[in-house]
Amino acid sequence: MLGSHVPDLRALELLVVVARTGSLGAAASELGISQQAASSRVRTMEALVGEPLVARTKRGSSLTATGELVVQWADRVLDAAQALDAGIAALRADRRGHLDIAASLTIAEHLLPGWLVGLRTQQLQRGQQPTEITMTATNTVRVTELVQAGEVAVGFVEGPEAPRGLRRRLVGTDELVVVVGPGHPWAARPRRRVSAETLASTPLVVREVGSGTRTVLERALVRNGLPQAAPALELSSTASVRAAVAAGAGPAAVGAHAVRDDLATGRLVRIAVTGLDLTRRLHAVWKGGPQPPEGPARELVAWAARSARS
Repeated sequence: MLGSHVPDLRALELLVVVARTGSLGAAASELGISQQAASSRVRTMEALVGEPLVARTKRGSSLTATGELVVQWADRVLDAAQALDAGIAALRADRRGHLDIAASLTIAEHLLPGWLVGLRTQQLQRGQQPTEITMTATNTVRVTELVQAGEVAVGFVEGPEAPRGLRRRLVGTDELVVVVGPGHPWAARPRRRVSAETLASTPLVVREVGSGTRTVLERALVRNGLPQAAPALELSSTASVRAAVAAGAGPAAVGAHAVRDDLATGRLVRIAVTGLDLTRRLHAVWKGGPQPPEGPARELVAWAARSARS
């Protein structure tokens, strides 16, 4: 533990410069402070040491014997402080220069690319070097694990609620839509509509356990007191779910962003479901304080939230 006789580093630096320049005024000018502030620092340090450190004459300023001894000690302290300062600066530069993130698949494939382009454009407009970003795309449970383990600075997840034990910020909402292939019987129904009960009793093509998409569907059916039929097929990516549905494997509930092009081209057909809320929230999650880690992680979360509002 440090004792009560350690001077301020800025005061030590001033004393070293006085020794080199032979002038309190010149030392103040070199350090960018007023001579009054320099005199105050010297007086504070002299009160701490208990003896005069600087002798002032009409010809300038010189160190007393005690002052010269303090400067000898100060050189080693300031060298260590400069090394510490350089190390911290390097850490801050590395934090700005590289960012590890993780995102659930729907966000990674359909929203995050636009957010990353927006962040890069913003940094260039500010004259900053764009941050190099490494992204892991996986399911919501795995994203949460990566954030909790400290392997990524921030994660983006989807689901009915944000993971416990992590800080979070809402960055948007999404909707699950039920889709079938063009040849499926539901596609020929009037108004292409089914009840929640019919959906629950039908074997569906689903994502793996831990997927935010699957969790939202399961929670929605539970809220309505509807037992869910065993899956027709369980797959590990949204792309494979879409392909299986298009091939006739059965209906599926997927994010609206993920099937926008499929619906536009007729590769998939949207089916309305009565009596079932399939809205889901999209969150940024991180460990630590109430705000995301300072730097590009915080900037990316803020950009995502602004994009959702606009």
